[in-house]
Amino acid sequence: MAKQVNQSARLWFWRGAAIVVVVVFFLARYLMRDQLPVRAVEVQHELLVNTISTNGRVEPETNYQFYSPLTTTVKAVYVQPGDHVAAGKLLLQLDDTEARARLANAESGVKAAQAALHAVLHNGTQQERTSAVAEVAHDKLERDQAQQQVSALTKLVSTGAASPSEVAAARDRLQAAEASLNAAEQNAQSRYSPEDTARAQAALDDAEAGLAEARKVEEQTAIHAPISGTVYSLEVRPTELAEQGKLLFQMADLSHERVRAYFDEPEIGRLEVGQKITIKWDAKPGREWHGHVVRTPIAVITYGTRNVGEVLVAIDDPDTGLLPDTNVTVTVTIASEPDALSMPRDALHSENGKYYVYKIVHGDLQRAPVTIGSPTLTQVPVLTGLKEGDWVATVTTNGLPLQDGVPIKVVK
Repeated sequence: MAKQVNQSARLWFWRGAAIVVVVVFFLARYLMRDQLPVRAVEVQHELLVNTISTNGRVEPETNYQFYSPLTTTVKAVYVQPGDHVAAGKLLLQLDDTEARARLANAESGVKAAQAALHAVLHNGTQQERTSAVAEVAHDKLERDQAQQQVSALTKLVSTGAASPSEVAAARDRLQAAEASLNAAEQNAQSRYSPEDTARAQAALDDAEAGLAEARKVEEQTAIHAPISGTVYSLEVRPTELAEQGKLLFQMADLSHERVRAYFDEPEIGRLEVGQKITIKWDAKPGREWHGHVVRTPIAVITYGTRNVGEVLVAIDDPDTGLLPDTNVTVTVTIASEPDALSMPRDALHSENGKYYVYKIVHGDLQRAPVTIGSPTLTQVPVLTGLKEGDWVATVTTNGLPLQDGVPIKVVK
């Protein structure tokens, strides 16, 4: 009996020892399992600024461009690029010989059209009116003579001294004389129709328009500064041939400039008037200018290979030092949150349109769903799913993927 008890005790001992060995084995395996090396960041509140950057071009708010009004030669140039000039100063003189000849022809054409309209409105020229009066007087005399002849022949018919055919012929001559007199009197009173008056007036209007254009061209051969400003582009030299329409030079008040920026089509909906702008120019590294949006895009245009909207940016700095037509980088602040709970974009993952992160909980990765706000280039605002002080994994250092439930080792 005692022997059986000892055997049973030994059996239970070995069974217990086996269980302990198994437990120790699995516990050691769990404790000694491989840890995934990851980089991690702490979720915290910070200033979050959302921006968009693009290219732009500097331009004067009001630009003055001067073109040659006709094909001629440049007679004289009185400025150089970069000169600051006072309003009214003579800047450039073109050869005006042809312009003055055109002006003289236009003045002659106006005088001829004025004379023609005066004749229409006054029933002809003085010579035509004098001729008309003489013609009426002559026709009246012819009519009176025809009437006298008819009366005389009518009396002679009663005595047999004239035949009825002679009387009929005299009456025909009288009717012809009266018709000629009526036509002469009508011509003397109203020679021209309303249509003739309209045509004469239109001819005068055309002549006066031609004269105005000729005067404008003649005036543009001597170019004066319209404002006090800077000549920043000069395209011609003295004695050079300037074809009609050729750009001669440009000037502007460079203390009032703006930037025309080109934003890609998907970004247009995020732009608003008044948004803050920073401007950088590669020619002056380290310097930054400030401005704001004054006009958002009104249309989408093709700019190179891009579909863009043009945005006008007012420069707020009083002394810009920016040159017209220079290319600059424009950055607009879309939104600014001074105390946003955020994390790096590297920590954010998505699946089927839903976002999640790998949160570090007691040394393991734990997949946690999150909702986010509008991300910046590097940061993501967290709305729900995390709190300040939580740690999230961004990437592994050995190239393996992040996985839910995997033990990790945070490395720097």
